[in-house]
Amino acid sequence: MSNLSRRTFLKQNAILGLGAALSPALPSIAFPSVSTPAILGGTPLFKTEWPKWPRWNPETDEPRLLEVLRSGIWSRADVTAEFEQQWANALGMKRSLLVVNGTSALTIALNQLDIRAGDEVLIPPYTFIATAAAVLANGAMPVFVDVDPETFQIDPSRIEAKITPRTKAIMPVHILGLPADMPAILAIAKKHNLVVIEDACQAHLAEVNHQKVGTLGHAGCFSFQNSKNLAIGEGGAIVSSDDAFMDRCFSYQNFGYPYGNRVGSVSTGSIRQGSKLRITEYQAAIGLAQLARLDAETTTRNVNAAYLKSRLAAIPGIVPYKLYDHVTRGAFHLFPFRYQQQAFNGLSRTSFLKALQAEGVPCSSGYATLNDQLFLKDAFASKNFRKVYSRKMLNFNEYVARNACPMNAQLCNEEAVWFTQNMLLGTRQDMDLIADAVARVHQHSDTIRKQTNG
Repeated sequence: MSNLSRRTFLKQNAILGLGAALSPALPSIAFPSVSTPAILGGTPLFKTEWPKWPRWNPETDEPRLLEVLRSGIWSRADVTAEFEQQWANALGMKRSLLVVNGTSALTIALNQLDIRAGDEVLIPPYTFIATAAAVLANGAMPVFVDVDPETFQIDPSRIEAKITPRTKAIMPVHILGLPADMPAILAIAKKHNLVVIEDACQAHLAEVNHQKVGTLGHAGCFSFQNSKNLAIGEGGAIVSSDDAFMDRCFSYQNFGYPYGNRVGSVSTGSIRQGSKLRITEYQAAIGLAQLARLDAETTTRNVNAAYLKSRLAAIPGIVPYKLYDHVTRGAFHLFPFRYQQQAFNGLSRTSFLKALQAEGVPCSSGYATLNDQLFLKDAFASKNFRKVYSRKMLNFNEYVARNACPMNAQLCNEEAVWFTQNMLLGTRQDMDLIADAVARVHQHSDTIRKQTNG
């Protein structure tokens, strides 16, 4: 991987542009005639290792971590507060609160915005299970709104049809690190007096109209799990400039003790129902090391994603992600595209993935459908849900039918393909090799299908 400076990447970024705006500006790139694909016995195109993740530089990253470990102050204290302030500053927000994971961040934010039993929360089905789990944890009902397959995001044009008297919140998810259509979502929320909690767990430093995602709604939530663009191993954060709300969130994650109480204090009475969801000092020290590199790495991902998109778009049957016009920066936790089987001579998506993997290109089909999974049925069978909701609302088959999301099913079951964010930290040559591998599979797709029964 090259060692280009952040200034160089910013210069490239200015020249190339970002996202969907890039593709028409670049000249069409001809793909050379390619040799036998690796899945049929040829030599893999990619033979070196991809950038490892998470990154750790002992020289720059370990002194602070060792200082914390040797101090013996390991539970939440000053280093955690330092990370919180730096993360808030990076987002242009007044405050952030560091907690044990992104799922807990979502759960706390919903809870302290008074989303409780009997309420409905509108969420997209193309997301990680944590989005729905946080709603269920507060006794509320997740209602799924189908996605726009071009952007992989919740489709604003479908939201109002799902609003009922029980609806209290919309939780857009900036899934894959690509921002949702926040201007449209916020306008709908304002019209119907709904709370907006942004699930930005995959979208560190992504922007809408030059404003960081997670800062546009009533609250934003982030994840720092090991695969995330800012990796701590586990961790999450809530961000807001609403002091009263943030005080309540702090209290909730510290046994309900009033905001400002020191960790470990037992002499002050608790003022609200709470839990213990505090993070540790050494996790915050790891986070500070990762945060120092995040902006430059985000620029690298954007430059490489835009270039890779331009190359893949030239291959029949490959439809890269689309960014909304108001997106000024992506996070690219994942690089998604849609695979169209018919353009590959009927080669199944599963066989396409295997062929790419044989070339040394890591890839996956991404999420399974979420809106019909059995964890929902299990929650509906619980005593608390049965006390609050009608039998009809809890009938699982009827729930699945009401929450059918055909566009999401198409993505999950037929079309979606992902590359992980660490691949976008590679070189321009790496991006060319990815595109060449896809082109190789395309040119030999009929033979691959016949010889592998794919």
